Amino acid sequence: MNRLFRSVGLRVELFGSAAEFLQRKTPDSASCLVLDITLPGVGGLDFQYRLLKENIRTPIIFMTGHGEISMSVRAMKAGAVDFPAKPFRDQEMLEAVYATTQRDRQVRETEGAVEVLRVANVSLSAREQEVMTLVTSGLLNKQVAARLGRSVITIKIHRGRVMRKMGAKSLLELVRMAEALELHPKAHPSETSV
Repeated sequence: MNRLFRSVGLRVELFGSAAEFLQRKTPDSASCLVLDITLPGVGGLDFQYRLLKENIRTPIIFMTGHGEISMSVRAMKAGAVDFPAKPFRDQEMLEAVYATTQRDRQVRETEGAVEVLRVANVSLSAREQEVMTLVTSGLLNKQVAARLGRSVITIKIHRGRVMRKMGAKSLLELVRMAEALELHPKAHPSETSV
């Protein structure tokens, strides 16, 4: 595998054991882990579980010479990306690695963008956060004003500050930011059911 990956310009790190992998720093760039299901010492599926427990989210491609359906189902449910059975074609493995690293790159970009939004959201005052949540839930300025006991002008000022601090160019963009941050309005006392 090492020679195959290097032949197409992929950066490769080899580890002699699961423990050796755990001792090194997780890469900051898109990557994947190609594991044999029968690792020495700890089994591949047990190692996958340990990685999840330690919040190491490097995507995994398992390879096996004697995979069972139950084994592959368990691996996939725990987040494995692919499970090629030996013998596999070189091209099949390369395609799996390329697809997996591309997916990891997209996940990292999305997580990075959400982190930027979190930082911007923290810069909002408590009132601005309230206004953002209510406005992006579909309420009009006058409805937000009534709910918060403020004037419409005050809500417009807060909304303008929210737009500026969040870097939103439109209400639609602000709504998408709120969705990415999973902001949901709290139920208003008059809206709660008995």
